[in-house]
Amino acid sequence: MTYSVAVRALCEFTAKEGDLDLRFTPSPTGQEGIAGHQTVVSRRGADYLAELPLSGSYPGLFVSGRADGYDPERNRLEEIKTHRGDISRIPANHRALHWAQVKVYGWLLCQQLDLQELELAVVYFNVITHTENAFVEVISATSLQQFFELQCQRFLVWAEQEEAHRERRNVYLDRLGFPYPDFRRGQRQLAEAVYRSARDGHTLMAQATTGIGKTLGTLFPQLKAMPGQQLDRLFFLTAKTPGRRLALDALHSLREGNTATPLRVLEHVARDKACAHPEKSCHGESCPLAKGFYNRLPQARQAALQQGWLTHEQVRAIAIAHQACPYYLSQELCRWADVVVCDYNYYFDMGALLYGLTQINDWRVAILVDEAHNLVDRARGMYTAGLDQMAFHELCRLVQSGLRGVLQRVSRHWEQLNQVQQTDYQIHPAVPDLLVAALQRAVSAITDHLTDYPTGQDRLLLQFYLDAMLFCRLSEAYGPHSLFDVTRQDTPAIGEHTTLCLRNIVPAPFLASRFNDAHTTTLFSATLRPARYYQDLLGLPEETQWIDVESPFSAEQLAVRVVRNLSTRYQHRESSLTPICRLMAQQYRSAPGNYLAFFSSYAYLQQVRELFITLYPEIPSNVQTRSMNEGERQAFLDSFTIHSEGIGFAVLGGAFGEGIDLPGKRLIGAFIATLGLPQINEINEEIKTRMQQMFGEENGHDYAYLYPGLQKVVQAAGRVIRTTADHGVVYLLDDRFGQHKIKDLLPAWWKVEPYRL
Repeated sequence: MTYSVAVRALCEFTAKEGDLDLRFTPSPTGQEGIAGHQTVVSRRGADYLAELPLSGSYPGLFVSGRADGYDPERNRLEEIKTHRGDISRIPANHRALHWAQVKVYGWLLCQQLDLQELELAVVYFNVITHTENAFVEVISATSLQQFFELQCQRFLVWAEQEEAHRERRNVYLDRLGFPYPDFRRGQRQLAEAVYRSARDGHTLMAQATTGIGKTLGTLFPQLKAMPGQQLDRLFFLTAKTPGRRLALDALHSLREGNTATPLRVLEHVARDKACAHPEKSCHGESCPLAKGFYNRLPQARQAALQQGWLTHEQVRAIAIAHQACPYYLSQELCRWADVVVCDYNYYFDMGALLYGLTQINDWRVAILVDEAHNLVDRARGMYTAGLDQMAFHELCRLVQSGLRGVLQRVSRHWEQLNQVQQTDYQIHPAVPDLLVAALQRAVSAITDHLTDYPTGQDRLLLQFYLDAMLFCRLSEAYGPHSLFDVTRQDTPAIGEHTTLCLRNIVPAPFLASRFNDAHTTTLFSATLRPARYYQDLLGLPEETQWIDVESPFSAEQLAVRVVRNLSTRYQHRESSLTPICRLMAQQYRSAPGNYLAFFSSYAYLQQVRELFITLYPEIPSNVQTRSMNEGERQAFLDSFTIHSEGIGFAVLGGAFGEGIDLPGKRLIGAFIATLGLPQINEINEEIKTRMQQMFGEENGHDYAYLYPGLQKVVQAAGRVIRTTADHGVVYLLDDRFGQHKIKDLLPAWWKVEPYRL
């Protein structure tokens, strides 16, 4: 078998060395890089050959690429690199990589032209000053051949190892059996649908209630489809940490009795969770794990892949054992793992690691999106940018004089915008061109400043720089899918100031390519109804399939009662307090145990709880607060035991409204006040208007209010019944739940009964 590899990919694998250096230094943009190459080429003679295609072979390997330029008259081959600032700041490991590339190209050229020696040059072009610095060396063809063969040997050892791994992996997956004697009710239906979608290269939305075993029911068939569909990678994407844990547990169940399976599983976590020295900076002069990182990477990578099962704790242990950075070792392992379990943003955000690797390597990938109802809001956040004037004023006060002019220009245009601000919150029809132009000039000036003063990176300056870059980038893609709004505040210390927000409301234009570039995607959740809503907002392919998986639960397990003579509309909140308290106390006394009571806001929650403990002080209760940390949230959950009794007050759509597991007697009922509709305000009203314009007049209110609200309700109710042995009760506290349109959006297995106070 002969492998093919590009020169750049070959050298990046075999020739990286030295420190990991993540100190922020602005690099040329793509456009600046192209322009820089063109400038250098334009300075060469008429016979100069730019973008010279070269290729050659080594036993078992075909290497190809395009050299930047060759001057036949001087017999000189050039590798052109653009940069900013002092050339001495180009890291040594980058220089080594540049020389490796020109040497490989050098041998390919010597072989093609039968040359005995060649002058090689790495030319660094400064995009600011337009000056060139060339580092030149004359090397014999024999030496270049030896270098080329050494790189090929290093790569081939790895390539052959990877090919053998893939063959073992595929044999293993072909033979893989379901880890339990039987599928749960509905789980087989889900698994078959996922497998068919993977086989046919389709996108699937699967609504399946909690308790069906959705995680295993999607992972198992997707893994089974990998050999037949020649899939390279499987990405399991989650919104929260519990989702990662469930995925790892499901994958572990497939390994029972055979821990030496050839399937490589990687849990990739955020940098702040992986970092071993959070108090240090990411470069060799500060962090010992960054010093010589690339020298130790091959051994750490080999050790990790031999182990195969790579939770973030295990990656960290391997990294520390090899004195390597855990986070950047994990990033490297994303290239070689068969299954990567991580957050949504690693595939869906603007600079997503996994999506970038998929594009660069032309992978055929399968995507599983866990709790996919969360993706709408998460993706909106990924493609939203904001600028705060209070922080900007502080920056202007502290900034060096060389930047004051461009920042003052931004300030003038910002103030002009403030002058037309008629209310505390205002939506503008477009992003002002002059403001964007001023921000772009500021970004350019700060880029030059950071290039000249790499150690003088004030936190405020760097934050504004990154925020302004994102704002400018998103303004270029501005359209009906986003809105531009300005919020005004009055602070005694500085007076009136505003926050600018370029707010995404329909992520579809940004996400559509992510779904199209995957071979197959399955999005699954207990709340994916109606399908059209998610398809429209996420940009799913038109032919996307949707299934509502049969529930493993029966209507007899869950009593769902709609309180028909109670309104929790905002104007009726005050009169709803006493009836709600009376109902909760009545239910608790008739069936003591653990309950959760959900309310649409902290204010409403607090009103009900204060009255409840006044009227019924003997009934135990605890409450979710606004600023709970992870430990406090866990303590709240831990208070729900099989022996405890009481009512926990929580916010609908909050930390306890989904993603928590309280089976059996740990939770026997829930009270859900309101339909969970988002607050009526200018933003949501504008979202409604945009939804009407984009998806039809009849969908405006439902897309902006109804569907997001009921999603929270169904998720909260789903906390009660977790296994086929559970029984419980859910009270839906609002007369609107009795409307046919609302009832049709509730789970099909529920038997909803009217209830009167």
